[in-house]
Amino acid sequence: MKLKTILVLLYTAAAPLSLWAQTGAQDSTGLPGDNFSLEGALEMFKKAGSPEEFERLINTENNAVNNLDLNGDGETDYIKVIDKKEGDAHAFILQDAVSESESQDVAVIEVEKKGNDNAVLQIVGDEDIYGEQIIVEPKPAEAAQPAPAQATPAPASNVTVNVWAWPAVRYVYGPSYVVWASPWAWRARPVWWRPWHPVRWHVFYGYRAVYRPHYVVVPHHRVVYAHRVYRPVRTTSVIVHNRHQASVNHYRATRTTRTVTGPRGGHVKTTRTTVHGKRGGRTRTTRVRTRN
Repeated sequence: MKLKTILVLLYTAAAPLSLWAQTGAQDSTGLPGDNFSLEGALEMFKKAGSPEEFERLINTENNAVNNLDLNGDGETDYIKVIDKKEGDAHAFILQDAVSESESQDVAVIEVEKKGNDNAVLQIVGDEDIYGEQIIVEPKPAEAAQPAPAQATPAPASNVTVNVWAWPAVRYVYGPSYVVWASPWAWRARPVWWRPWHPVRWHVFYGYRAVYRPHYVVVPHHRVVYAHRVYRPVRTTSVIVHNRHQASVNHYRATRTTRTVTGPRGGHVKTTRTTVHGKRGGRTRTTRVRTRN
């Protein structure tokens, strides 16, 4: 029996099928990000012994992390991992080569060393994939419990999880670490990897649900310097933008007000506004960047 089937059985045993269908519908955004589990990516990073192994784990079908088909060719995409390092800050970029000439960032795992035997991290979903920056971090062990289906940011907390014990974290801060940049490209894939046909949203939701209890969506950047390292090298694709522009615009137009604390203390505020005209109401989204 495949691991994915086991995951579904475990999930459905814990919640009635009717509840599964209801919560799955609430959580679906219609965006590409529905098909990549940020929580699952962090779980694979936690298990991996190195960035190279992490790249393999997120591209393994049975781990139910990646279900992306950004270029619409009917097969899942290979996600490569690129480390941008500066001092004690690492930005592990999860990037999808969607054509011979274009790539699109899916998310970035930002890691910082805070002292001896102390490190923190967050994963940030790219706004072109998730409609806005979605920030996920580990929950404290005592707080791990079944999470609500909808990815609503939790209240800001001063509780941080020390991830120094994660093997990949200790590996990248070791003296022999060579900064990892995936060697694979559009027409160059590892021999062990074979693409598969993406599954439907409600099926993939069940596969990835097992990762949710240990991670939480938050409204603030806790990892500040690594985020600054990443922003200048963020990569986007015209192919992805054009293919998903309508669904991204629709998502942004229907979001309620949400404020995300930026790495420099500023805020990005998304405001939902209803404008009344001759033919009734329509919704307009305004994104305003402010600083403290």
